[in-house]
Amino acid sequence: MPQDFVEIFKGSPTIALLVVNALEERGITPVVKDPSASAKLAGFGIMTNEQSLWVHQDEQHQAILALNTLDL
Repeated sequence: MPQDFVEIFKGSPTIALLVVNALEERGITPVVKDPSASAKLAGFGIMTNEQSLWVHQDEQHQAILALNTLDL
């Protein structure tokens, strides 16, 4: 991931969807990285189904505020 993006969340796809919705309500569109989907497309197996969410560093403060409202 480019240096101007920061990871703000890593966890289950279900919780990641909640976080994405909270971010989008604030006008932030995160990048969702899903290693298991990439592995399936490549024909490999993977043991985890965690997703990570990345936002531009300029939006990091607003993204953290959105995360705090979710009580995760």
